[in-house]
Parts: sequence; structure tokens; C-alpha cells
Amino acid sequence: MNILLLGSGGREHALAWKIAASPLLTRLWCAPGNAGIASEAECVALDVADHGAVIAFCKANAVDLVVVGPEAPLAAGIVDDLAAAGIKAFGPSRLAARLEGSKGFTKDLCKANGIPTAAYERFSDAAMAKAYIRARGAPIVVKADGLAAGKGVVVAMTLAEAEAAIDAMLGEGKGEAVVEEFLTGEEASFFVLCDGVTALPLATAQDHKRAFDGDKGPNTGGMGAYSPAPVMSEAMCARAMDEIVRPTLKAMAAMGCPYKGVLYAGLMITADGPELIEYNVRFGDPECQVLMLRLMSDLVPALLASCDGQLAHFDLRWFDEPALTVVMAANGYPGDYAKGTRIEGLAEAGQVEGVQIFHAGTRAQGDAILANGGRVLNVTASGKTVGEARARAYAAIDRIRWPEGFCRRDIGWQAIAREKAD
Repeated sequence: MNILLLGSGGREHALAWKIAASPLLTRLWCAPGNAGIASEAECVALDVADHGAVIAFCKANAVDLVVVGPEAPLAAGIVDDLAAAGIKAFGPSRLAARLEGSKGFTKDLCKANGIPTAAYERFSDAAMAKAYIRARGAPIVVKADGLAAGKGVVVAMTLAEAEAAIDAMLGEGKGEAVVEEFLTGEEASFFVLCDGVTALPLATAQDHKRAFDGDKGPNTGGMGAYSPAPVMSEAMCARAMDEIVRPTLKAMAAMGCPYKGVLYAGLMITADGPELIEYNVRFGDPECQVLMLRLMSDLVPALLASCDGQLAHFDLRWFDEPALTVVMAANGYPGDYAKGTRIEGLAEAGQVEGVQIFHAGTRAQGDAILANGGRVLNVTASGKTVGEARARAYAAIDRIRWPEGFCRRDIGWQAIAREKAD
């Protein structure tokens, strides 16, 4: 098969690494890719926002399957346009992608279908939003309605923080925000493959959103992750499927926009059970990196089964060993940061047992690897325990020479505390 992968981040490097291992693969391209992806696929300088150019490339190169990595092209309807041109694509339609593209759409769907989620209200008027916040009190959560690259959520611990978030999101009289109650519990990421009717559970993971150790600092796109998430027991996974995922699929089909692709449910495991924080309509980043390391089965047939409505009789096998990934980011991220700084020691780091390094924001300049984004590397490792996987990941990081970068040093702390308690 000829496959085109769209995207340029760590998620796409992990997908390229896994797709490249498939015996079904004839040729793999990635647009636009990055310096790490170039070792797995042929990188092509396509603008993924130019759907006509993507379609033309697919036709010229006899592409059998397009795998869409990031959310923006999905929300823009690239799967619809590819389908109209007779090209198979993995991912949801534009209307189905509203599950991530509009926080308000998803909250309303939850309310209408009895899906457990935080109490909320939607606002386009800043004064009304602030009055609601003052009446509710802090802590409280403020979310931009649309896509925000994983950074459109403010968990406000004070009223001042919440009002500042409203000013940022609604201050110019544009856009919409969702204000919702602050849930307490443990967060988990739950992934399922969907074919419009059937949902096949994948592995679970736990992300670390805050920039700094101890879950301090601003929210980011994710500073590290591990899989599986201990809080997601078999019983909790079953509840998530029955109470959240299956009712969502049923509701989407009833609306005439059946959901196909990977559905990522961000959950809060509360004292009452799982509640939906938000949906993403693509593999998480950096969760995808740990999922791909743990996936024993060939990924390509699973992607095809999702596209073709064949998941009802499909199964996947997973390695029992946990995996953990640490994000190395440019100093200043998620705020302003410098690009073009040189990264050395990657070959030595990759020699640590059980380690796989995925590039998130890099470019090659001759033989040199340069940082080209906020989140730059995903140092990923497997081990017999989360503790062993983490030790391997940090051993690899200690071999990387990049003074302009930083990482959290406590990824996996909740799982490791559990391991020590056991």
C-alpha cells in the first residue's frame, strides 16, 4: 500500500514509525514531516491546508490511504474532500470533528444524551460570563470554544484568573467560551477506534499538562505521558465505554454524522466514576507516542478497518510492559521561545535500552538537528515497570546536549507512587 501521513509533530513521528513497520506498506510519505520522520518516510513539502494540492499528490502517486495526524485539517474537512475525490482517509468528517472543534457542541451533546460531564454554560458576552463566574466562585474552568492547539483551557484557581481568561477569549467581542465546574479526581486519557457504529477500545494513558514539576505552571499541549493509566481499571474502562463513548457514537450517527477515526476521551475519574472533560478527534500528543510503543499488532489493518466499517470483528494485541515519554521543550514554552538552536547527542541517547526518540519540532540543517518548535523531542521508553521506563527515558535525556531546552523531571509520579505502595 502507498500511504500518505499528514502532520509534522511527535504524534506523526510515532505513527510513521509504526506504519513503516507494516508488511502491508509499499511506500510512505509524510507532509510536511520533520527531521525525525525523514528516517521513516519520504517528507514532502505539501501544505496540508491546501486540500486540492493534497488530492493532486494522492492521485499522482497512487496513494491508497491518507492518515490525518493533527486536528486542524480534520476540522477543515479534509477527509470529506478526499472522500469526494475517491481517496480513502483515516479520520472523522468535518461535521464529526466538531467533537473537538467546538467545546460547546460537545457539552450540549453530553447534556442531551445524559453523558456525565461537568456542569457548564456557554458565553459569547464577557460581562455575562464574568457574572456567572462570580456567582459560581473559584476554582473554575474556562475553555475557548474552538481549536487552540491544546492550550485553550484555563484552570482558574482564583476569580481574577478566570476573569483574565474571559478577557483573553472574549475581550474583542469575538468567539465563544465555555465555563464549567472544576472537577476533582484523577485525569486519564482513553482512546478508542471508531468505524461509525463500533468502538474498539485501545490502551489508556495519563498526560501531564502543566509545564513544570509538581504540576505547576501554565497548561501546555502536554509535557509527558505514560501508558497504561493505573486509574483505568477494567471496570472503569467498561464504564467509560458504556456511559460515555457508546452514547456519543449513537448520538453522532443519529445526527447524520457518524464518527470514524480515533476518538480520544479526556476523562476525570471522580468519586462517582468517569466524567468527560473533553474529546479530541485524533491521537493525543504525547499519548500517541506511548501507545505506539505498546502496540504489538500491525497498525495499518486497524486504520483500514476503521475506514471500512469493519471493527466489529477486529482485535488488537498490546505489550503488557508500560511505556513513558518525556517531552523536551524549548526554554520559554508555552510562551515565547527561540528556534534554530542545535541539538546534539541524539544517537547516544537512542542507544539506551528500551528507548525510542520521536521528533516533535525539529529540522535538519546538513548533518545538524535544530529545534524548530515549542515541544521539540519526545524521549520515549518501555520497561517492566513505569519506574524502569522513566529511569531509561531520563538516562537518555541526560545524554542529549541541548542547553536551550528543558523538561519535567517527574513524569509518571502518580503511577510510580502506586508501584512503591504495592
